[in-house]
Amino acid sequence: MSTANKDTGRDELRAIRRKSRPYFWFVAVFSFFVNLLMLTGPLYMMQVYDRVLGSRSIATLVALSVLVAFLYGMMGILDYVRGRVMARVAARFQADLDLRVFDAVVRRSTVMPDELAQTGLRDLESVQRLLSSPVLMAMFDIPWSPLFILGIMIFHPWLGYLAIGGAVVLIGVTILNQKLSREPTLKSNMAVVRAERTAEQIRQEAEMVQALGMRGHAFTRWMHARSESLRGQISTADLTGTFTTMTKTFRMLLQSAMLGLGAYLVLQGEMTAGAMIAGSILMGRALAPVELAIGQWPMVERARKGWANLSQLLTEVPEDMERTQLPKPQAKLEVQQLTVVPPGEQQAALRLVSFNIAPGQACGVIGPSGSGKSTLARALTGIWRPAGGKIRLDGASIDQYGPDVLGQHIGYLPQRVTLFDGTIAENIARLSPQPDAEQVVAAAKKADAHEMILKLPNGYDTRVTAAGGRLSGGQMQRIGLARAMYGDPVILVLDEPNSNLDNEGSEAVNKAIRGFKEAGKAVLIMAHRPAAIKECDLLLMIENGQRAAFGPKEEVLRSMVKNHQQIQTSAGPGGVR
Repeated sequence: MSTANKDTGRDELRAIRRKSRPYFWFVAVFSFFVNLLMLTGPLYMMQVYDRVLGSRSIATLVALSVLVAFLYGMMGILDYVRGRVMARVAARFQADLDLRVFDAVVRRSTVMPDELAQTGLRDLESVQRLLSSPVLMAMFDIPWSPLFILGIMIFHPWLGYLAIGGAVVLIGVTILNQKLSREPTLKSNMAVVRAERTAEQIRQEAEMVQALGMRGHAFTRWMHARSESLRGQISTADLTGTFTTMTKTFRMLLQSAMLGLGAYLVLQGEMTAGAMIAGSILMGRALAPVELAIGQWPMVERARKGWANLSQLLTEVPEDMERTQLPKPQAKLEVQQLTVVPPGEQQAALRLVSFNIAPGQACGVIGPSGSGKSTLARALTGIWRPAGGKIRLDGASIDQYGPDVLGQHIGYLPQRVTLFDGTIAENIARLSPQPDAEQVVAAAKKADAHEMILKLPNGYDTRVTAAGGRLSGGQMQRIGLARAMYGDPVILVLDEPNSNLDNEGSEAVNKAIRGFKEAGKAVLIMAHRPAAIKECDLLLMIENGQRAAFGPKEEVLRSMVKNHQQIQTSAGPGGVR
């Protein structure tokens, strides 16, 4: 990967952040006035001690108090406004990246479901939380700390030197905190992700865990991940707590030291009592942002890690280019010398596979387990990109269609059907927020699932879960077939469509395939069971990732029988059967 490509994701993030640059300047200006108004308290205390108590003037006290109340009110308004601005900057940052990150997460999850894919959305949220958090306000306030230290220096140089020394110590503690807590924080966050992933896997497979008596072992596995997560969190909390307590204690000691030194200087006649109190207050204000930053450092580290992860994710999953809208294709599928290497592997699962399907034809793809049938299905639907060769739909390479557009033209029934939380109608309509009732019913009728759905308690409005709820595997498969047929696709790719079906269900699928062919469309069926290829006109046999035979169904079957007989004859009576 070139240096330019390495920075692509970071450049995207910076471009989105740059859109809010005027608001950052707005907050910076407000921070200047907020910090300037922070001088109100020290100056008020100094005037009360040095003027009001000395002159015993109630009028002066009232006037000063009214002025201070007004200034504090203005400071509160400015502080409130800058907080609201940053909250909206954070929300805008996340809103601008939601679609891009969601798309990258989905696309990466189909080929490489690693940590980047699993944490992408949480990484974006961690950056958003930092942008709207008080710790970022502290970053705007820290540059004004020297102003307060300068004010202390004006009262007396010795107080200024003490403040500078304290600030140096706290900055050193901050740097030490950053170096020592970075690795434990990252390990703790990774452990939390692993524990959540383990819990989610167990929840998704709860029926199997219950049925096979795996609850004890599943709990042990989850507890191991959870214990590691808790140990990491405790370790991080201990380390961060140590630095937070150290900082807080040192700041309080420093303020007391400021008062003590100020009292000594007052006794020596080198400054007034009001300046002593004002210096102590200014000292606390100068160091408060540093203390806040140290206390909230785990959030900063999580956001930094999230920013790095997002940069890598967006770099490795570049934004889809805009494609010219093509007319609806005919059901002409041409596969030319297709080679597919599964993501993360070095060896090809399919090598130099070629075949053609015309409108009105159904092609059965057969072969032993692991021969590459599901790999072919993933390539035809655009889930996995070919390493070589071409897949053409009505003459156009399928990569000329956007993913959503390709999904409208090629319906897909995966080997394992998963439904989403919602109604059956919403699942058939592919999670459309406003399902087209006519198209939903039409798709269910094409899949011969309409009568089955009507028999459910609430028909199409029956709510299901990701695990299917009360639905059987066969019912889920027929709803999945209806989902594949929704929107009038021109080609169907069915991966083991009758693996969970009884005889009635298999006949329903065959009827749906027959109707699809009669409409001038094409079907590909990855199959093991003979019933699945009943309606097929063509057969493609794959062995070890290569095309072993392709042609009319009867010819391929006769060839297979003939080859089998030749092998048995050559083996002889005592040979291998």
